[in-house]
Order: sequence, then C-alpha cells, then structure tokens
Amino acid sequence: MTERLVTLNDVSVQFDGPPVVDRINLTVNRGDVVTIIGPNGAGKTTLIKAVLGIQAIATGDIWLKPGARIGYVPQHLILQPTLPLSVRRFLMLTGEPEAACRAALAQTGVEHLFDASVHHLSGGEKQRVLIARALARSPDLLVLDEPAQGVDINGQAALYDLIRDLRDRLHCGVIMISHDLHLVMAATDRVICLNQHVCCSGYPADISTDPAFIKTFGQKVAESLAVYHHHHNHQHNLHGDVVNSDDGTPPHEDCNHHGVH
Repeated sequence: MTERLVTLNDVSVQFDGPPVVDRINLTVNRGDVVTIIGPNGAGKTTLIKAVLGIQAIATGDIWLKPGARIGYVPQHLILQPTLPLSVRRFLMLTGEPEAACRAALAQTGVEHLFDASVHHLSGGEKQRVLIARALARSPDLLVLDEPAQGVDINGQAALYDLIRDLRDRLHCGVIMISHDLHLVMAATDRVICLNQHVCCSGYPADISTDPAFIKTFGQKVAESLAVYHHHHNHQHNLHGDVVNSDDGTPPHEDCNHHGVH
C-alpha cells in the first residue's frame, strides 16, 4: 500500500510583490523520486524550504506524515577555510552517534574519508559527505537541492545513480532540484516543471513533448531530451566511470551518455 509522506495543497509563498511560488499541489510517497526543474528564479529552493518548514507559506497547507524524518542536502556548504574540520566532526555535529555517521558514509561510498579534512575533499566527495550527513538521521524523506552542483559530468551521473540506489535500499521518498536535465531524466520517476506555478508535470519520457515545457526551456532542449531515452542499463562508480549493473565490469564501448541505450 502506498505510504504518503508529504502533501502540499495550494501552497503559495509571497514576499513583497507577486507570489514566488503560486498554488502548488504536490504529493510525495515513500519510494518516489520527484525532481523539480525550472529556470533560475522559478521558486524551486523556496518551495523545498517550505516543505522543510523553514519558509513560511502565505496560503495553503502542508501535511507531513507524523513522525517522518527529513534529511536535507543544501545547495551550498560554506565553511571558513581557517576552521579545522574533519569529516568525522562535521557529521557528528548532527548529534547522531559515531556508528550511524560511519554507516552513512559507507552508504555513500566514502567511509574512507571519515578522518579526512572537509576542506580537502573533491566536489564529488563533498557532495557524498553532505548526502551522508542527511542519511545519518535515517530519513523517511530525502530532500536535495542541486545535489550534483560543482561536480563534473561523470561525477554527476554517479551521484544520480547513488540517489536512486539509496531510494531502493532505504525505501525513502526523494525530492530533488536539478538543472542537469539530461542526467536527471534518467534518475527520476516524476518531473515537476516549476516557474512560480507548476507549468507541467509527468513521467520523464513524456515531459519533453509538453507545450509548457517547450515554452519554458525552448525547442532545442525539448528535442535533445526527446532523443535522450537513457534506459540506464548500467551504473557509474565513485569516479563516474560507466560500469555494467550486474558485475561492475566496463560496458561495451558504444555505451555512453549521448544517445539511446
């Protein structure tokens, strides 16, 4: 039976002027991967801050499953470079025990970084540590704001593989914001196109033909996504290299991210 985690009913957020997000309706169930896309200034981050309860809403209501735990991966992590901070200390600032922090790092494939300096991590490593920090709480709902920001294209693919794998293993719900349209289409179950209001929503394979999507992103983007039916018969390792999903070996040389798989 489907377990509902969060529902937004006619949610609007308004500062000075017109609504930043306007009358949003959205439900995320356990096991869903829902991705919010849209141009800059569309209200994507504002919307998930409302879900997290850190942004007041002007109208509507947000229902969260009683007792549900939320793990949040922010868009930016700003740390003072002169402040010594290990991954161990950074994770334990959550208040979770060391064992839970180690286990979360193992789930994201970077347990070996437990005693490393946060300041010396690569972009991909930093994102995995941030995801581990969110996982330490054993979340029912994982919320990620641009989880692959600052990571190269191969590392992005590996991170999206990781997010789907975490959903499968932990059976949590996932809401994420992304600008990486080609890659995210392979990693999500449902797409919400936001531009203050919901322009369109649906399955990744269908969204690129929606007139509202074409109006928002342009014909070229829509056409490129239409031929990008990435069936994802492989995965990516920690370094973003493509491997077969069954045995971890390199795939056939024709397998890449530029066409139909």
